[in-house]
Amino acid sequence: MKKGAKSRKKKTIRMPKLKFDKNGLIPAIIQDRKSKDVLTVAYMNKQALKNTIKEGRTCFWSRSRKKFWRKGETSGHIQKVKQILYDCDKDALLIKVDQKGVACHTGEWSCFYRKIL
Repeated sequence: MKKGAKSRKKKTIRMPKLKFDKNGLIPAIIQDRKSKDVLTVAYMNKQALKNTIKEGRTCFWSRSRKKFWRKGETSGHIQKVKQILYDCDKDALLIKVDQKGVACHTGEWSCFYRKIL
C-alpha cells in the first residue's frame, strides 16, 4: 500500500436472527429520514433484505407477482437507505430512507394519504 493511502475494509454487517413469517417474509415500514413520514409498508424475504443492504436502496418481495422489485426501478423514485432497525420481537423492520421523488404509485408523497379519523 502506498504511503498515506487509506485501507478500505469491507463493512461487515452482523445480521440479527429475525423472525420471518411462514412465507419467509417480514414487514418493512419505510420512513422518510428527514420528515419522519411513513412512506409505505412492504415485505422482504432474506434475499430482499440482503439486496437492500448491499445496494443501499430498498428491494422488496412482491407477494402478488412472486418476484423481487426495487422501489423506483420503473419510476425513478428511489429510496436510498440510511438506517435499518428492527423491533423488540424481531418480526418487523423500520427502514429510514432519503426518498427521491414520491413513494406511492398513485403519485402521492406517501402511500398513507387517506384519512379515516
